[in-house]
Amino acid sequence: MKVLYIAELVGKAGVFTFKKALSELKSRYPWDFMITCADGATGGNGLGRSHAAYIHKLGANVITLGECCFYKKDLTENLDKSPYVLRPENLNPQAPGIGSKVYNTPSGEKIAVAVLLGQNGFGRIHANNPFAALPGVLERLKKQTPYIIIDFHAQASAEKKTFFYAADGLCSAVIGSHIRVQTADETIMPGGTACISDAGRTGSQQSVGGCDANSRIKEYLTGIPDWTKDAWDDPQLQGVYLDIGKDGKAVSIERVRIKIESELESAEGI
Repeated sequence: MKVLYIAELVGKAGVFTFKKALSELKSRYPWDFMITCADGATGGNGLGRSHAAYIHKLGANVITLGECCFYKKDLTENLDKSPYVLRPENLNPQAPGIGSKVYNTPSGEKIAVAVLLGQNGFGRIHANNPFAALPGVLERLKKQTPYIIIDFHAQASAEKKTFFYAADGLCSAVIGSHIRVQTADETIMPGGTACISDAGRTGSQQSVGGCDANSRIKEYLTGIPDWTKDAWDDPQLQGVYLDIGKDGKAVSIERVRIKIESELESAEGI
């Protein structure tokens, strides 16, 4: 099983970069299943309903969200009707949407994807302990497929590293997200689980997490958030490419980085 994970799309530049990189992705990284993190695709934080549908139409089999999962009302109200969008599993059961699901691949095989949210550094959303939630999620998904991918959306590297050891041998891969900076610590753990602390981001690289640097500086000076200004310099798609054996163990994990030539006029309407 070949799985392509696209790191977090940030703003219009992220959606645009994802679209422009698809042709090269298909030639370099043929996949059986694509997972795309889009927690910051709409305005740099959250995901709107129209962007969700557009990203799915472009080829993302599953779209994962993190702490910004309920930031856009139009999607929140329709999460129960969007099975290709996953919010964190370890939220209150009464929250809209789902946090894990088993999907069919074009070849007829099944693959499971789950999202878990870390507990450090998130002030606007409160999740249950991801370590406590992990066994129940895996037990349920393993009944249907050996291919299980976990998107661990967390801020603290220590929490991510600890989670890797907790999940080792129990799933195919744990892919870290949220930091929006690609780390160089991709590895296959002793039990056969592929891990990376953060897959990075898709969008402007000459920016602060994909966002306009001046607006970020202003926020630190004034305390007033401003997510209205997109950053476009040095657009790049990042992510990881996984090869998983029939037993559900990872065979390889490779970082993905594709730079594109920015054509701003082509981004209108995104």
